[in-house]
Amino acid sequence: QVQLVESGGGLVQAGGSLSLSCAASGRTFSRYPMGWFRQAPGNEREFVAGINWSGEVTSYASSVKGRFTISRDNAKNTVYLQMNSLKPEDTAVYYCAASLLGTATIGRADAYAYWGQGTQVTVSS
Repeated sequence: QVQLVESGGGLVQAGGSLSLSCAASGRTFSRYPMGWFRQAPGNEREFVAGINWSGEVTSYASSVKGRFTISRDNAKNTVYLQMNSLKPEDTAVYYCAASLLGTATIGRADAYAYWGQGTQVTVSS
């Protein structure tokens, strides 16, 4: 059974930082893209960041570019999201996801086959 388990969410003041982790189990995703999405109350789930299997290709939503960094450790079957200079509008439930498709689909939610349960990130002003 495949599981993606996020950790690292919490409450932080604007301008602060948080680091999210997502550990996969049940199969290896070392040859597939992984990504982070978020959903705020009343909003649709949106793409935040994605990374290809090797880590050489990354993609970010314009709203987080320059502030967030996605990385992965294939030996640990884990993907990370470092979030700096957080803003109140970053408040959302953050989900990690694993794809079984290619690099070109990194930004598409429908390309991801497996999802975590989500972790809450709250940024206070």
